[in-house]
Order: sequence, then C-alpha cells, then structure tokens
Amino acid sequence: MRPRPALLLSAAWLTTRALMLWLLAHDTLPLLGGGGVAREVWRLYAHWYGVLTTGTFPANDPLWQYPPGAGPVLLSPALLPGLTYLQAFVALTLLADAAITYALTRAGARPGRSPRGAALWTGGLPLLLHVPLARYDVQVTALAVLALLTLSRSTRACGAFAALGALVKVWPVLVLLGVERGRATRSVGRWAALTGAATLALLLARFDNPLAFLRQQGGRGVQIESLGGTALGLATHAGRPGTVRYQYGALEYTGPYVSLIAHASLAATAVAGGLLLWWRVRAGHWTPATPYDAALSAVLLFTVTSRVISPQYLVWLLGLAAVCLTSRHTAQRPVAALIVAATAVSAVAYPVLYAEVEAASWTGCALMVLRNALLVTAAAVSFTRLWRTTSARPEPLRAPTRSRGVSTAVSGAAPGLVD
Repeated sequence: MRPRPALLLSAAWLTTRALMLWLLAHDTLPLLGGGGVAREVWRLYAHWYGVLTTGTFPANDPLWQYPPGAGPVLLSPALLPGLTYLQAFVALTLLADAAITYALTRAGARPGRSPRGAALWTGGLPLLLHVPLARYDVQVTALAVLALLTLSRSTRACGAFAALGALVKVWPVLVLLGVERGRATRSVGRWAALTGAATLALLLARFDNPLAFLRQQGGRGVQIESLGGTALGLATHAGRPGTVRYQYGALEYTGPYVSLIAHASLAATAVAGGLLLWWRVRAGHWTPATPYDAALSAVLLFTVTSRVISPQYLVWLLGLAAVCLTSRHTAQRPVAALIVAATAVSAVAYPVLYAEVEAASWTGCALMVLRNALLVTAAAVSFTRLWRTTSARPEPLRAPTRSRGVSTAVSGAAPGLVD
C-alpha cells in the first residue's frame, strides 16, 4: 500500500478505535446497554479466570460453552499485570484487532490484490459499537484471518492457525473447506491435525474437565436473535404463550414450539453442511479467491441456521468478508455489502434497542426480521456465487489460424487458468 493510503487507514483505525473505547467507558448509558456489554468481561470472564487459574474448567457452570482453547484466551490478561482484568482484556483485544488490520493491509498491498479488505475491517468493526472490545471473538477471528492469508505461502501455517482457532471457538475449522483438493488439502489437514492434537494434549495435561462445554452446548435452546427466535417473537403477536429466560449465557425463548424450532435449526445446519460438502465434491475450478469465498459462505450458512446468532458473530463475518476483498478475484463483493448492512442493524438491535427485542415488540421484531433477512440473503448469494465461479470450466483452446500465409497458434494457458 502506498504511504498516503496507509496513513489514512492508520488514522481511521486510531480514530474509530478511540471512539469504541469511549463508548466502552460510557457503557452504563441506557442506549449503550446499561452496563451489560462490559459486564460480560469484568464479571463473567473474570470469574472464569479465577476458576481457570486453579487448573480446571468451570465444568458445573451452565454458562461455560466454549472449547478448551478458550481457556488460554481468558487467562491471557495475566500477561498485563499492571492493569485490571477488563483493561488488560480490552488491550489484548485491540492488539488482535491491530494484527488483523496489519495482515489485511499487507495482503492487499501485494501485486494483483486490493486494499479494500483492510478498509472494510477498519470501518466495519466500529459499526458494532463497543461490543467487539468486550468479547473474545476478535481474537478468534484473527486466527481465522491469518489461516486464510497464510495459505498461499505456507499450508503448514494455515493448518496450524485454523486448528488453534477451532480449539478456541470451533468455527475457524470451516476456513479449511475451500483449500484446493489434492496436495494442499493433505498438507493443511495434516498440520491442522498435528497442531490441534498437540495443543489439546497440553490442555488435557494442564486442566481438568476440558470437554465439559459439550454438555452445556447440547442443552441450548432458541436465542431471541436467531432466525427461529425471530419466528417465535412474531408468533407472540399471534397469541403464542411463553416467556424469555436468561439461560446458557443468552436470552432464550421458552414455551410451545421452542423444541420444534430448535430441532429444525439443527436439521437446517445439517443440510447446510451437506450443501457445502456437495459443492466441494462438484467444484471443478479453483480461483485464487476460492478458499476465501468458501470460508465466508460456510460460516454464513452455519450462522443463519444456528439456534444462536449473537451480535459478536458479525465480527467473524466482517473478518472473512475483509479477507475476500483482499483478492480481486473474489465473487463475494455484494455479500460483503450485505454483511456491513446487517452489522449496522445488529448494533441498533443490541445494545441500543435490546429491550424492544427482548419484549418482542413490533419494533424489536422488525429489527430482527431486517437483520436476519440480510444475513439469509447474504448466505444465499454467497453460496450461489461460490458455486457458479467454481463450477465454470475454462474455455477450450481455439484452433490455430492462418493470416496472410503466416501460421499463428494460441499459446500459453487456457483462458480462465491464468490469474
């Protein structure tokens, strides 16, 4: 990237992150969540930190639903002993954010690449207000972004970063879906397995109950912000009885049809997985952007079919969309625009008007319908474009022609194979 654009991007990052910090410092204002956003860190994360320091995972805490790799992330504020837990956590989150921005900037500066990815991340993340600073999804997204951006240079690094991300929050394993079949897939898979196994072995040796999260995950219901939750919220206006209850770390619906909706969501997730596997088997043409596009499409499909769509999930989508935009070959530009729009709506729903969403008022329902409609559209457009760009076959070589007695022939690679 040239000096002037790089300077402008740096200034934009510093300005927007300062604004996010200001919002976090004023978190107690009603429109900023009334203290609820930061409370996740200084109360819940800090409590888990105390449990983790004893060498065990919070096995009996129904709010603990994270893979064992989350333990080191929640312990990481100990690296900054002069700060409170909240201050250290936020500082490390900003460091991960800066690492993502730097990686995207470097990737966009290469020949044939684009700086739009770094610009989208820099300008898109603040649309979630201060929420990203009080969740550890930025750290997870950093691992997924690094996995994708290192793929072209080192399949070993790609596999290692993806494995670490999966141990922290599972979904980064999906970034491996778009690795080209053959040698690259074998290498990435081998290093992901080795890294994952070695790291898990260390965690098993250091902590007790590392797999306790599986029990809590299995008991989750339907969060009010999910697609199923939106349907249940609208149903309350048709007379459906039931209440909203805080359980498993989220506000979830109770009452009739909740179990049906939850099982339907799980079935939809299985269908999404089947579609992605079908795409991988049928794909016949990889572009330089295919690993990026496939990762975004996969995470979108699993997000919209999930029983939970928390606001911080948009951090994942922004990061993957930004990676896509670093490539001029990507087919996901309209998808990135939809994700940015969904991110802006999410910030209005949480924390600004979350009371309306919780009460399933017409305003709350309208916000959820709009946000989730944008995400569903993004998922559909993303998968359709991924399918079309990878199923296309290069045009056949044209036959040699003669002009004025001089024979000429097409040389080089077939159209569509040269980047």
